[in-house]
Amino acid sequence: MLDLVQSFADHPVYDAMMVFFAMYPLFTSIMWAVTAIISAFRRERSSKLDFYELPDGALPRISVVIPAHSEGRIIASTLERILELDYPDLQVIVISDGSDDDTVEKAHAFLSDERVTVIDKRVNEGKAMAINDALVFAAGELVLVMDADAYPEPDALRWMVPHFIRNPRLAVVTGNPRVRNTDRLLGKIQAVEFSSIISLLKRAQVVWGRIMTVSGVMALYRKSALQDVGLFVHDCATEDIATSWEFQRKFYDIRYEPHAMARMQVPPGLRSLWNQRLRWARGLAQVLRRNVDIWKSWKNRRLFPVYVEAVLSIAWAYCFVILTSIWILSWVLGAPLLGATPVPTWWGMLIGTAALFQLLVGVLMDRRYDPSVTKYYLWAALYPLIYWVQMSIITVIATPSGILRPKGPGTWRTPRTSE
Repeated sequence: MLDLVQSFADHPVYDAMMVFFAMYPLFTSIMWAVTAIISAFRRERSSKLDFYELPDGALPRISVVIPAHSEGRIIASTLERILELDYPDLQVIVISDGSDDDTVEKAHAFLSDERVTVIDKRVNEGKAMAINDALVFAAGELVLVMDADAYPEPDALRWMVPHFIRNPRLAVVTGNPRVRNTDRLLGKIQAVEFSSIISLLKRAQVVWGRIMTVSGVMALYRKSALQDVGLFVHDCATEDIATSWEFQRKFYDIRYEPHAMARMQVPPGLRSLWNQRLRWARGLAQVLRRNVDIWKSWKNRRLFPVYVEAVLSIAWAYCFVILTSIWILSWVLGAPLLGATPVPTWWGMLIGTAALFQLLVGVLMDRRYDPSVTKYYLWAALYPLIYWVQMSIITVIATPSGILRPKGPGTWRTPRTSE
């Protein structure tokens, strides 16, 4: 076994993996941070959009769709916040997708408000199918899709709607999800993640002209654009990623609006976080498999860098797991290889510093909208230790199933009930 490990360490493949393993996070951290700064400089210098304060009569009707599966504990508070939105013409549709609790009963209590409609689906067919079914009843030309555990800020729609008036090719504006359950360590780390990874990447990808995905937590869609792409992709683990790609393959635009915030719950424990990220990783692999033919047409060139970066991130996760496994084995066999040290080397410290720089840039950008996020940067050092390890393992596990099964699953369950 020792000879086998040593022979692999002497092979050029090992050297190539070492270089890629070391260079990729360093390069991407700097790239994401710099391009996000460029995006923010271009789009976020002004405190308001040019026509933020549109008169009520100029605002289109909006249908708010809230798909829910067994959300009886929180659906009432969510509806209360939705009905407090600062917007003159709202229709609110709650669609229960095979709930086995009192979600429908809790939602029915709001039927005295003429803006509210409740649909009770008896069969669990998944979030995307629930939204698609609700769209039949949506009267607005714009549709706000909200997770059942998210609270939008009252002015969110005021920030999102002007983008559609400015750009007739705009399909969707994605909002800025903020973590509200920060009482546990994982919540604090995810608060940093959503500023420094998710929001920062959306800013950076806008510079490229295409983004990987809208936020499934809160996004405002043009209904006609949804109809043009066949509504939400319902046979993929991540309907938000898959549908985002459908829009962009038909050359619709997607925008990110950091002012439009929604307070959401994130998985509070490792098991629910694992299940959520396993679904995300599987869904990403499915989307890459389903869209591999983008390379056949130069018209899709703006999606090329997004696709390549996703593939490289998966490749890095495999490098991480393979190299770490070999290093651990070499230690067990008593012959540690180059790089097999539990103490960070100079290069390891450089990578860590680059990661912390990216996290800091994201926090500094988002503190303009959510000042509370600044204090959670104190936990940023734990992000690489906890997330890189877990996400690399999850990616290695989930990617093959996503590639081999590019369609499915349909049903869903609420991650918050799986602790």
